[in-house]
Amino acid sequence: MTATTTSPAASVGEVPSFDVTLRFRRFDPDAANPEPFWQEFTVTAHGTDRVLDAMHKVKWELDGTLTFRRSCAHGICGSDAMRINGRNRLACKTLLKDLDLSKPIVIEPIKGLPVVKDLVVDMEPFFASYREVMPFLIAQGNTPSKERRQSPEDRARYDDTTKCILCAACTTSCPVFWTDGQYFGPAAIVNAHRFIFDSRDEGAAQRLEVLNDKEGVWRCRTTFNCTDACPRGIEVTKAIAEVKRAMITRAF
Repeated sequence: MTATTTSPAASVGEVPSFDVTLRFRRFDPDAANPEPFWQEFTVTAHGTDRVLDAMHKVKWELDGTLTFRRSCAHGICGSDAMRINGRNRLACKTLLKDLDLSKPIVIEPIKGLPVVKDLVVDMEPFFASYREVMPFLIAQGNTPSKERRQSPEDRARYDDTTKCILCAACTTSCPVFWTDGQYFGPAAIVNAHRFIFDSRDEGAAQRLEVLNDKEGVWRCRTTFNCTDACPRGIEVTKAIAEVKRAMITRAF
């Protein structure tokens, strides 16, 4: 990383700029030869910039055809999940200073989902699994006349899995998901966990039945890739283990 002085009169404390190279795995389905290819761009940035900021400079100043998803740019929407130097990350939460800038930053689409264009993947298989686990409160009887209250202790039981932003970083980091198109994937199981352990919910048995399928939780190989990839710090592997335990407890 070589700092570039922008002006002899630069103010004290000014953050130095430097050139950074981004290497994208690109794919254009409308090209004459629609095969993936690599393309590099060099932009001027600061260490406190995010990868997303550098990508914006490429798209806005060098190549407007570069295609990727982003929305809130603050790690809430989860839309800019991608592989950065071989790891699933959110581009809006990854700072340049935290990467090895002595070589190009390699940016690819997340794995296991069909690539639509460049870094954009088809999320429908991911959301299909999410819908299948019924990610909503199931309660019998008439509409209640008051809130369905629960204690702080009961709420804490599933607090960790409420943090999911459906970015698919965990699911697309899973080796089983890469090779098995029927596996629910970690994110779907995490969202099932959120309701299975909710004291107000009455649909746990239904969800456990769905996840007891041969492509359900038993396909998990406990590699911890999902936990490492989660940008919200959810203990994904632990949640999957708790769902497995709930199935065994229910069976006996």
